[in-house]
Amino acid sequence: MDSAEQCSKDGSPTQKVSVSMSAYMSAAVERQIQRDLLEELLQAKEAEIGPPSPDVQEWAAEIFGEAESMAANKPAGDTSTRLFPWTR
Repeated sequence: MDSAEQCSKDGSPTQKVSVSMSAYMSAAVERQIQRDLLEELLQAKEAEIGPPSPDVQEWAAEIFGEAESMAANKPAGDTSTRLFPWTR
């Protein structure tokens, strides 16, 4: 019996759970790769032009704070990634 056909201890099928876990793990790996690449790009740019000014750091902190706040207030199951709710 392959993993797609296995049943849980109570006899219910587990196919949907394993497919969902696989999709979840794939998405998590993709996000980490994107973050790693972004970090490399930011480090290269900082080496090229120097660190951001205090004004830019303040602006970035404000923007990222707003984005985190919006992400924390998403309804359960909402997987949208729009940062600005007024855009479609």
